[in-house]
Amino acid sequence: MSPQVLKARKGEETRAQILEAAVQQASEAGFESLTIGTLAERTGLSKSGLFAHFGSRTDLQIAALDESSRRFTEAVFLPALKVPRGLKRLRALFGNWIVWPERAKLRGSCPMQAASAEYDDQPGPMRVAVAERQRHLARELAKAVQLAVDSGELRAGTDAGQFVFEMFGLVLACYHTQRLLGDAGARARALAGFERLVDANRATAGKPASRPAAARR
Repeated sequence: MSPQVLKARKGEETRAQILEAAVQQASEAGFESLTIGTLAERTGLSKSGLFAHFGSRTDLQIAALDESSRRFTEAVFLPALKVPRGLKRLRALFGNWIVWPERAKLRGSCPMQAASAEYDDQPGPMRVAVAERQRHLARELAKAVQLAVDSGELRAGTDAGQFVFEMFGLVLACYHTQRLLGDAGARARALAGFERLVDANRATAGKPASRPAAARR
């Protein structure tokens, strides 16, 4: 293997190490806590080494946001895409979503939610980046809802945007009551709420679907 290839591989490994530390820190303390200095301490790398990968604090924050988005996609969407389209896929998406911080071994909260709370009223490049990724998530979820409409499981005319809006609300309520209030039943409540949302938009009114065991508790 040539020295150039070895150097490039080493650089990729170092960048991955930095982003791992950045995502964990953002999960624990938010994206505003990310600086070249704090990550140098956390990773044991020099500040100059970090600057070689990220020219500014904003570049570092956006890279950490992108890495969080990649991990979210890997944990939530990719497994769900292996499930048949329609309600089964929607259930998989929702179920994966409410547990992904734990499955991703994050020591804090969902980084995407942390970023949304931090930058919702702060103009600047991070707010733009966060909003863009949240809109992309909403569009992808709306496509999954529309597939359930197309399959005949949800009624024609179902407002996909409203359905996704309520999904977001259930996830945020789950995170809030679980992490802040210590409610051990938060996930079961979220799953039950999701099933009520499905029932309200079912193609055949008055015919509730068979529900996952966790949602029936």
